[in-house]
Amino acid sequence: MSSEIYRARRKRVLEAMAAHGGGVAIQPTAPGRLRNRDSEYPFRFDSHFFYLSGFTEPESVLALVAHGGEGRSILFCRDKNDEREIWEGHRHGPDAARELLGFDAAFPIDQLDEEMPKLIADSPTLFYPLGSDTNLDGQVQRWLATVRAAARTGLRAPAQAVDLHAIVDEMRLVKDPSEIATMRRAGEISAGAHVRAMKACRPGLREYHLEAELLHEFRSRGAQAPAYNAIVAAGANACVLHYRAGDVELRSGELCLIDAGCELDGYAADVTRTFPVGGQFTAPQSAVYEIVLAAQQAAFAQVRPGNGFDAPHDAAVGVLAQGLLDLGLLTGSLDGVLESGAYRQFYMHRTGHWLGLDVHDVGDYRAPAAATTSGSERPWRALASGMVLTVEPGLYLRPAANVPPQFHNIGVRIEDDVLVTADGRAVLTAAAPTAPADIETLMRS
Repeated sequence: MSSEIYRARRKRVLEAMAAHGGGVAIQPTAPGRLRNRDSEYPFRFDSHFFYLSGFTEPESVLALVAHGGEGRSILFCRDKNDEREIWEGHRHGPDAARELLGFDAAFPIDQLDEEMPKLIADSPTLFYPLGSDTNLDGQVQRWLATVRAAARTGLRAPAQAVDLHAIVDEMRLVKDPSEIATMRRAGEISAGAHVRAMKACRPGLREYHLEAELLHEFRSRGAQAPAYNAIVAAGANACVLHYRAGDVELRSGELCLIDAGCELDGYAADVTRTFPVGGQFTAPQSAVYEIVLAAQQAAFAQVRPGNGFDAPHDAAVGVLAQGLLDLGLLTGSLDGVLESGAYRQFYMHRTGHWLGLDVHDVGDYRAPAAATTSGSERPWRALASGMVLTVEPGLYLRPAANVPPQFHNIGVRIEDDVLVTADGRAVLTAAAPTAPADIETLMRS
């Protein structure tokens, strides 16, 4: 993305800070983590930090200054170091990072404790991620103590703190064209990975073989990593919502559920497909699958500007509950099943979540408090063009007294990534088939 995009985002935050009376904002990137002994996990930047900076190196902090009639952005990052770069690779250093990404100033990270008290002195408000990082909390306390110790010189510490994420989360909820383009590509790559796994699937393989097909497709098409640990769940494992790809053998006559998406340039895709290991759905599997597919279509129809976030969920639940009644897995009336929540035996999660830099992306699901009448529950947030959410109904039929044997261990989930557009929706992951006939044809090929 262009440096102008990040500069514009920082400007919006500075304007929001000014509306709060001004102050200094602090946003660090994520810390590095040891995997074991001296081996580290692959570094992944903090999403809020990246959203505002575009900078991907570790040991970095962004400061935004909006007081005294000025608005400035300042980056603290690792200094150039020829010896360390031999071992760890290129570092931009403060000067190059400032020029590349349009910061007003940049300092070596080693100067953070020296410079930050100077920045926050006489600032009315401190904006930072409240309570999200104990290390940052400790740093802030030290900087405040330094300023307070200089009170006799006339300096004052900030009198209040505001959660910076409350400002940035609202911005991240609606994606700009560059974000949408990246998420379209992430969706295409992820859909292609699911197609690859379906084509590779055959009885006798194990779950990890299909996971390997997914990872191959992600990396070979330019994605940097999986967005989350892939779920490849064969047979009864499909009824375990957060199952990890293991070593269970794929058997003919059973279903395989794959929930996997790539991360491309920081942005996540999140896709689930369910398909028959042997290439053809059995009659009970098909009956359950068709209900879930109809539920997803009903949810899709509710994804449009102005509808509440809960509208797709309510539509899906209505179809799933009716389907369970039709199969004889539940008894009574549709209204009764919905009111009692009896359907939750087979469908226990929501139908979607926000998607973006995080798989479960930031943004409140309820309308802002200002839009709520005093004493009333906040209504669901209205969908708006540029929002991206998942639509993922499912049914999970574990063995139970009210479940006939032919339905035992049938787990089905169908999940797509959906962009809210000005006139409706666009499914970003539609390249992976969902119609049973299309899945069977693909697997025969």
